[in-house]
Amino acid sequence: MLRNSTRRGRPAAGAAGRPRVTMSGHHTPDPVWTARRRALDQHIRPTRAEIDLGALEQNYLSLRQWAPGLEVLAMVKANAYGHGATAVAHRLEEAGVRLLGVALVEEGMELRNAGVRAPVLVMGGSYQGGYEAMVERDLTATVFREDHIDALAAAARRAGKTVAAHLKVDTGMGRLGASMEELPRVLDRLRRHPEIRLEGLASHLASADVEDSPQTRAQLERWEVARKRVEEAGFRPALRHLSNSSALLGLPEGRGGGAFNLARPGLALYGLAPAPWLEGRARLSPVLSWKTGIIHLKEVPAGATVSYGATWTAERPSRIATLPVGYADGYWRAYSNRASVLVRGLRAPVVGRVCMDMCMVDVTDVRDAAVGDEVVLIGRQGGESISASELAKLAGTIHYEVLCGVGARVPRVAV
Repeated sequence: MLRNSTRRGRPAAGAAGRPRVTMSGHHTPDPVWTARRRALDQHIRPTRAEIDLGALEQNYLSLRQWAPGLEVLAMVKANAYGHGATAVAHRLEEAGVRLLGVALVEEGMELRNAGVRAPVLVMGGSYQGGYEAMVERDLTATVFREDHIDALAAAARRAGKTVAAHLKVDTGMGRLGASMEELPRVLDRLRRHPEIRLEGLASHLASADVEDSPQTRAQLERWEVARKRVEEAGFRPALRHLSNSSALLGLPEGRGGGAFNLARPGLALYGLAPAPWLEGRARLSPVLSWKTGIIHLKEVPAGATVSYGATWTAERPSRIATLPVGYADGYWRAYSNRASVLVRGLRAPVVGRVCMDMCMVDVTDVRDAAVGDEVVLIGRQGGESISASELAKLAGTIHYEVLCGVGARVPRVAV
């Protein structure tokens, strides 16, 4: 959550409970709720994730310009890829986004509790007891099994409503969605339930981040077959979406056309290309910077060791800075003796094992480094920068995981 965003459980409407919006688009808590905000959002420890909501909006506009024929379903699942879902959703809502996408019913409920009124699509399917919550909170369900349709229709009848849904087909991802063999039965079940309006048709590409992928081409062909079967069954879903960030940036079809009219960018919204070959396709800027500060400095002699297991030994008299961030915050143990941070515009190596709450860096070559200095873990300082991609390579993972892994006890601060 961003420190100046609304909180889980906050009323969605009413003069006393509605979020106040500044001219900059930031949502500030009213006095009653300021007293109730999360203790971990207090800015006491210098560790925080700074979220540039202006860059977020510009990324959204750049993607709209890149693919002018498409509306945007902005993915804000997983706490907006670690960026703070409620403040991100509010800013995108103000920018005119068509839909917001989440994975869980609970994530959709959190947005509604924070006063987000834009349409929200729950893409992970639902769970027992979740359909009533979706109908009550005006969340749009993704369905792909007959029991989904029956449960959603029953919840709609009990509420006296007609509800929208998106149908997901499995074109080759092998995760969720109705198979080609199941599709006729699912469509027949939808015809029996007038309580459900089929608003959208969706699928998901497994290898869109791979250049010239034969699997992607095969999935596009299956999508066409599925789309025709849906139309032949008498349905005309207004929204058709298959393109994630990779397809949006990398496929000619991903920029719009008869088969699709909606794209689902996630990582690209937050300013990163999903794969190196997609960099530079659209003008994107990273939204998240991760920062902390020096809380202690010590001089150690040559031969001294640092941190658990004595995995680092000083080869010269050295100056070691302690930072209040560790693997409990998402700064992984895998960065031990491998990563660097930025201090006074210079790189300083992480030395010794990263601890649960702290890590140490060698600032011997950083002239005049002092307690209280700002330290950049992800972002830019002076002429140097450290990216989520750089950290991902050190940990043997992907930048998605680095961003989503920034821990819940790290406050998100809108800048």
